[in-house]
Amino acid sequence: MTDAVFRETTAEPRTQAVPLSHLSLELGHLYMEDFEAGPERLREHFAEVRIWVDAARAAAARRIGGKRPRISTCFLIDDYFTRFSTPAELIPVVLAEAERAGLVIDYLARESGCAVADKIELAEAVMHRLVESPPPGSYGSRPPVSRTGWLPNGQRTPALRPALSEAKGWQPPQETAARNHSVFMDVELWSDKDGQRLWSCPFLAAVWQLARLGLLRHLGEPVLAPRPWTGGDFPHDWDQLPPLLRLNATAAPFNAYRTCTMMANRFLAVEDAVRLVLDQVDVDAGALRQVAERSAREGVAVPAAVAQRATYVFYEEPARDSAREAS
Repeated sequence: MTDAVFRETTAEPRTQAVPLSHLSLELGHLYMEDFEAGPERLREHFAEVRIWVDAARAAAARRIGGKRPRISTCFLIDDYFTRFSTPAELIPVVLAEAERAGLVIDYLARESGCAVADKIELAEAVMHRLVESPPPGSYGSRPPVSRTGWLPNGQRTPALRPALSEAKGWQPPQETAARNHSVFMDVELWSDKDGQRLWSCPFLAAVWQLARLGLLRHLGEPVLAPRPWTGGDFPHDWDQLPPLLRLNATAAPFNAYRTCTMMANRFLAVEDAVRLVLDQVDVDAGALRQVAERSAREGVAVPAAVAQRATYVFYEEPARDSAREAS
């Protein structure tokens, strides 16, 4: 007789690894009104982005000791909040304007794919992995994020009790990890519209960052996997376009150790909110371990904090945009 332990293989789902570039470089993340403004707006955007691309590539090379880095580029189109035009009409214009600026888009993504991709509720899955950080001295008076849809980085101002005057009862909000002074944020993750959950732009962008970093899994399998483009015509319906399309057959892997996102400075507040979300996601342990083990083998330093793996370049938009908004 020998002691034997029998175990169902399905009881221990294997986390599948993904190939990794050194850097995922996002060349654009625009709203539909930007596309509606015409090719000139895209031309201005890519002209600004082109200035910073070489710097991002040089920084990636420096981090790996001067060797040639693996870098893939991507572009995200907002088809979640507003549908404008069709893929057949819009995508060729985007690709043409990028090429005009000397840029190549390796991967094209739809923002709606950050909510649901291949029948997998990605945003919902990430929401269930949120782990709120209660500030010192809190006593659970605030409902959890799963009920409110709001995620803070500390303790908001307590409600005044009727018996107290405003001068005596008011307390300021407090950031949990404040350094000398607080920078308090409270991020709306979703709202309800016509009985349907509408995910916020910051939350979908956080899902997008996790996808680019190769940290999303469903039952151990990677999600938002790129599908190759055959070179034919793009469809006339956004729902017929894959959530993530590989346009360049020779591109480096979509997933990467780090991300760099290039966008106009009007997105700064949104991306601050994205980092707050990333700081409070309980990321798949198997995916984190795989990234750590591979980066160690390659001798590539990767920050332990997921939010620190995401970097940005915010460029100043033309003054005419500000003048029009002011008017």
